[in-house]
Amino acid sequence: MAKQKTLYECQACGYQSAKWMGKCPNCGAWESFIELSKEQKEFLKQSSKTSTKSKAISITDIKEEKLDRFSSNDSELDLVLGGGIVKGSLILIGGSPGVGKSTLLLKIGSNLANNNKKVLYVSAEESLSQIKLRANRLNANSKNLYMLSEIQLETILQELHQNNYDLLIIDSIQTIFSDTISSAPGSVSQVREITFTLMRYAKENNVATFIIGHITKDGSIAGPRVLEHMVDTVLYFEGDSNKELRLLRGFKNRFGSTSEVAIFEMTKEGLNSAKDISKKFFERRALSAGSALTVILEGSRPIIIEVQALVSESNYPSPKRSTTGYELNRLNMLLALLEKKLSIPLNNYDVFINISGGIKINETSADLAIIAAIISSFRDRKLSLDTIFIGEVSLTGEVRDVFNLDTRLKEAETGEFKKAIVPKLPIEKTKIKCYQVSEVSKLLEWM
Repeated sequence: MAKQKTLYECQACGYQSAKWMGKCPNCGAWESFIELSKEQKEFLKQSSKTSTKSKAISITDIKEEKLDRFSSNDSELDLVLGGGIVKGSLILIGGSPGVGKSTLLLKIGSNLANNNKKVLYVSAEESLSQIKLRANRLNANSKNLYMLSEIQLETILQELHQNNYDLLIIDSIQTIFSDTISSAPGSVSQVREITFTLMRYAKENNVATFIIGHITKDGSIAGPRVLEHMVDTVLYFEGDSNKELRLLRGFKNRFGSTSEVAIFEMTKEGLNSAKDISKKFFERRALSAGSALTVILEGSRPIIIEVQALVSESNYPSPKRSTTGYELNRLNMLLALLEKKLSIPLNNYDVFINISGGIKINETSADLAIIAAIISSFRDRKLSLDTIFIGEVSLTGEVRDVFNLDTRLKEAETGEFKKAIVPKLPIEKTKIKCYQVSEVSKLLEWM
């Protein structure tokens, strides 16, 4: 009798091996391998077979299909999706617990239901009475918004086939399971099969589908990475659940750009599109020593933010370096640059950086403001409230130009700023008096 072959699968990333291993060589997870059952191995064999034969054609012979979009009745969500929801698309939304994923999608479902679209909201985590309480708070009660509290995929598909829905919301993908696979909900096999089934249904029936995904402690979507590869759009919520502002950032979008960011404000009525963004991140008041102002771009939207720095003498051989909303490695580079070019002895000082408003900076245009705030705190001297700092700093100490400088200066002009420290003078005329700084040493002379 032939020996039966065994197959083990990592429950963190889906890596497969013929023998058990303590550490996954693909993702580094410990003790994540489990042995697949006979039914699971048969399922993998069947799913790997190609049902139809494809024939290659020239790209010039392919006809371009026009995307059929419809508005979600939320300007911020439409912005990050590239202009609206595409029919038949599969959209994954991730974020930390309490950030507002379910709240946003329940509100969007209600908006579309009020526009004569039939919406099915499937909750595998909450009872119908719990969802009703949230709907009352959000004023999201609509006749065309249907609720289903179910964790079994086959029951959900039966409901979908019996009634024609225009939008499907799954909350959440890690809690749904299928009877065809003998593994726990949230496992690699379950998530892969359920996502594939939902994707096939969405494409065949032209039904837009939103999926809520849990995240791990390092901020990534829980489960296998194949989940993010299978969907059309991946959106992540950013922001502290204890603060009112939330950022919805696109990391993948097959139907549009990922450069735009949606900004929401959490209120007692739920997540609403944030209005007057500048005042949410910056309030015009007297600055303390260690504070500097800059303008960043979130997508195509300029935002004035305050950069805060604290420099204090260290009592330890290795001084502390800590950042909130800014990259720690880039801070270390700027500190080394200040010691090299300006001879500031920061190796004996603890340095802490904070970006106000809970926003995370993903661009380098705030480098000049970071340096200005550090020098201000080190010398205990306040900076002018009417001055704004914009510029990228290189390893050689050169201050380089940033993208879309004129747009940033227009936003600063709207904020009633009078001076701007920039790497080059703007092309368009502005009421703000600009001072050109080509090197970091010139910034110290100006200050």
